[in-house]
Amino acid sequence: MADTRRLSNFDIDIFLRDYWQRRPLLIRNPWNDWHNPLEPDELAGLACEGEVESRLVVKSGDSWKLEHGPLPAERFGELGSEPWTLLVQAVDHHVPEVAALLEGFRFIPNWRVDDVMVSYAENGGGVGPHFDNYDVFLVQGLGRRRWRIGAACNDATELLPHPDLRLLADFEPTGEWVLEPGDMLYIPPGIAHDGVAVGGDCMTYSIGFRAPSRGELVAGWAQSVIGELAEDDRYRDPALARQENPGEITAGALAELHAMVAEKLQDRSAFARWFGQHATAPKNPEIDWQPEHPPVREEVEQLLAQGAALLRNPAARFSFIRQGPGAVSLFVDGEAFECDGASAAFAERLCAADRLATDAALTGSAEATELIVELLDMGSVAFNEE
Repeated sequence: MADTRRLSNFDIDIFLRDYWQRRPLLIRNPWNDWHNPLEPDELAGLACEGEVESRLVVKSGDSWKLEHGPLPAERFGELGSEPWTLLVQAVDHHVPEVAALLEGFRFIPNWRVDDVMVSYAENGGGVGPHFDNYDVFLVQGLGRRRWRIGAACNDATELLPHPDLRLLADFEPTGEWVLEPGDMLYIPPGIAHDGVAVGGDCMTYSIGFRAPSRGELVAGWAQSVIGELAEDDRYRDPALARQENPGEITAGALAELHAMVAEKLQDRSAFARWFGQHATAPKNPEIDWQPEHPPVREEVEQLLAQGAALLRNPAARFSFIRQGPGAVSLFVDGEAFECDGASAAFAERLCAADRLATDAALTGSAEATELIVELLDMGSVAFNEE
């Protein structure tokens, strides 16, 4: 298969400076050699599987109907001439060729990656004018799709009444392009857009980048702090003085109470550890990626000595935080590993690429070997069978 993973004629620095989270950008076929990594029948097959999130959107006149998967195989034969779209989430977790698309976007931090959603539409199919709260690159895989973009939106933007879809009540396009296979459109958060298939066999790869809301961060971090607090850690006022009015909550009491909260919430190192675990938590935790048989340390050491390559599970999430010279905290699928020396260097390399060549030097580090054994047992990495 041709290598579709690298972008050419695309200036990353200019993009980050002038477009990222600022304005849309049309990029005409920037791939070295575009090759559609997934066939429509394979996508339909994924939509029939219970552990895969999928949706079917059918447009009938001015109305929209949404069906949630898993879809029965015969459903596709029942679809008539009305425009329809099939959307399948996290296809990169199940199809390595789709996961390989992410390699072209590694100039964006790992923790920002959400997933690769793939859609298939017949002529006129789409999901209607809408906006998202995340960055997305829309890569045309097969066929053609007309994209129209509009104004910036927010939570106050009026939506049509619909139980399942967030469709814009008023969409005024300000730009329009038809994308051919390999073409790509970047859309920042909040920008209205509408994509409609032009002809049949239209496949689009939506590479989404998540951004946590302030509410998500506050709720998650506060819940983590609460879990560490002792029941007898309470407000005390041994120097209490008589108040003129007992109904007043004094400034001194408020200062003490606020300090009790702030002291715990402002623990930066504890926040960093929590966020590393939070940001790498599995997207689909109900799926068990553990190998059928646990790894045997002696066999792992032998493979390392032979220079066997390690492959990251496409569904796994890897990030690290530096903790000082030669030390990092590695976060994989919501788990934290403290690494230094050889294991820290290995952790950094592992986070940088989806395939990692090993060498015999790793067998000389008990910490690095133990880390690999643990990651193998989690199903987060595997040795290349080839």
